Amino acid sequence: MADAAVNRTPRVLIAADKFKGSLTAVQVAERVTAGLRRVAPRVEVESLPVADGGDGTVDAAVAAGFERREVRVAGPLGDEVTAAYALRGDTAVVEMAEASGLQRLPKGVFAPLSSSTYGSGELLRAALDAGARTIVFGVGGSATTDGGAGMLSALGARFLDAHGEPVAPGGAALRDVETADLSGLDDRLSAVDLVLASDVDNPLTGPKGAPAVYGPQKGAGPDDVATLDSALAHFATVLEKAIGPKAAGYASAPGAGAAGGIGYGALVLGARFRPGIEVMLEVLGFAAAMERATLVITGEGSLDEQTLHGKAPAGVAAAARAEGKEVVAVCGRLALPPEALGRAGIRRAYPLTEVEPDIATCISDAGPILERVAENIGRDFLV
Repeated sequence: MADAAVNRTPRVLIAADKFKGSLTAVQVAERVTAGLRRVAPRVEVESLPVADGGDGTVDAAVAAGFERREVRVAGPLGDEVTAAYALRGDTAVVEMAEASGLQRLPKGVFAPLSSSTYGSGELLRAALDAGARTIVFGVGGSATTDGGAGMLSALGARFLDAHGEPVAPGGAALRDVETADLSGLDDRLSAVDLVLASDVDNPLTGPKGAPAVYGPQKGAGPDDVATLDSALAHFATVLEKAIGPKAAGYASAPGAGAAGGIGYGALVLGARFRPGIEVMLEVLGFAAAMERATLVITGEGSLDEQTLHGKAPAGVAAAARAEGKEVVAVCGRLALPPEALGRAGIRRAYPLTEVEPDIATCISDAGPILERVAENIGRDFLV
C-alpha cells in the first residue's frame, strides 16, 4: 500500500481529461472507478472530470454541478446548431468549440478561410442574458481562423469594407476590412469579468501565430496560411485605428492566437488570459476535493510533450504535488520517459498499450481496457 494510504481507508480523486475520440472525461472516471473497486472494494472514490478550456470544458463544469443551458446559435458555416454553456450562480462557463468547433463541420469538410466564430459570440450573449457576472471563456478545438471577428460582430461590433458594407464571414475576408466600429458592443461586457481560458500562448500572427501553427489542422494549405496571416495582421491594424495602440499589444499578447485568433477578439473585449486548466481547477473546486484524497489519478488520451505545456494532467499534477499528494496518470498512449513524468509530478503513468499493444483496439475498446489498467493501479497503490 502506498505510504499516503496507510492507516486509513484510501480515498482516490479521479481528475482526468477525456481520451479524445474514445472516452469523455466522465466516462474515464467511471471506468477507472470500476477497475479500482474490483481490487479494492472499500476504496472511496471522488470523480472530478477536468478540461483545459478546449472541447469538453462545459461537460466538465456540468459534472461538477453547473447547470447545462442549451441555445440555438450559428455554427462555423452559418447553419444553426444547438450549443451548450454551463451556469452556476452568476458564473458561466462558455466553450467556443460548442458553437465554432471542428466537430460542428460536416465530416471531411474544412473551411479554413470562411468559417466564423459568430456563434461563439451568441453563446457569450446568452450567458450575459442569463445574468452571468463572471464568464470563463474556454477556447480550443476551433474550426475557425477569423481573429474573433465573428464573435465581436455577434456582440455588436461592425466591420465594414471600402463601400461601407459588412465584410463576409471568415478569416480571409478580413483583408477587406476598412473600418472597425466597436461603439455598438454590448454594454454589459464592461461589467463582466471575462476570463480567456486556453492551453496555448501563441500570438495572433507570425511564425508562431494562429494561421501558421494551427491553420493546417483546420485544412489550411500553405497559400491559405499566408492569406489568413496577412488578413489577420490587416485586421489588427484596422482595429488599432479604432481603439488605439493597445490593439497591437493584444495581437502580440500570449493567448491572442488561441482557437484561430478568437483569443485576440476576447482580449479586445477586455478579457484577461489565464492557463485554461488553472482556471478550470478553481471553478470546479479541485483544491477541496484534493484535500480529501490520498491518491490523485489524472490523465488524457496521449501523454506526450504537449501534455507538459498547459494540458490538464500537468495542471492537476502540479497542483497536487504542491500539496504533497501522490499522483498517477492513465492514458491511451505514453510518449514521455519516467524522468519527464517525475518532473511533472506524476509518479507513474499507466497506458492502455501496456495492457493491449494494438492501438486500434485501444481506441475502439478503450473503456474495458481502461478498467483493466485501473485494476493494476489498485493493486499497486490500494491493496
